[in-house]
Amino acid sequence: MTRRLRGWLAAAVLLLAGCTAGGGPPRPDDHRAAAERWQPRPGVAWQWQLSGTLDTSVDVPVYDIDGFENDAAAVSRLHAAGRHVICYVNAGAWESFRPDAKDFPAALLGRGDGWDGERWLDIRALDRLRPLMAARLDMCRTKGFDAVEPDLLDGWTNTTGFPLTAADQLAYNRMIAALAHDRGLSVALKNDLGQVPDLLADFDFSVDEQCAQYDECERLAPFVAAGKAVLHVEYDLRTDQFCPAARKLGFSSMRKRLALDAWREPC
Repeated sequence: MTRRLRGWLAAAVLLLAGCTAGGGPPRPDDHRAAAERWQPRPGVAWQWQLSGTLDTSVDVPVYDIDGFENDAAAVSRLHAAGRHVICYVNAGAWESFRPDAKDFPAALLGRGDGWDGERWLDIRALDRLRPLMAARLDMCRTKGFDAVEPDLLDGWTNTTGFPLTAADQLAYNRMIAALAHDRGLSVALKNDLGQVPDLLADFDFSVDEQCAQYDECERLAPFVAAGKAVLHVEYDLRTDQFCPAARKLGFSSMRKRLALDAWREPC
């Protein structure tokens, strides 16, 4: 089960000028080659804040923040300080508190994922979810984000209420990656360690929670070997319990509170 917490305010507007209800086709200039997209490299320092008032003072080159709850001005301020910015969105579960919640058909909503107001999505319904996810990624692009962190890309390993298979997850994750790339955004594989060998070529970096606690970090080593960052956090372990091994692996690791507020203790 993915372990993360996000804030509950949803003040950002989802449907922006120029987007169609289905997210619209990418603009011609959005079809940028991989070499032209920004991509975090192994060992880069980062900050991950999904709750509380955004603290832009952390002196790191990469920020990962909530796409709905932060406006274009916040992204611009971070850019002005020389930082690249990742857009957090939930790709695997419906959230009752988001402004687009009413757009998700009830038939696609499964069991709760352990967080209030959230239910797993039936990711087999690619045609119905594609325009909804395209609209979210259009939001990230329009606000000026450089990359996207689509959460909950591991439904097939959880009790979702749907008979999801590994093949279903691969198809959905690749759809999300393609939508991001079509918009000029690099994209993270969030957890889903069991499919790293199959998805390494489709994703530009990884965001991982608690691989040290669950003795899984070696499974992410292919990302670093391919020159792609592993942005990694632990919640329950002390830094001396995971940082030495994380450094050897080339990870960008830190300790965070489960609330994912501004506090951080980097390796």
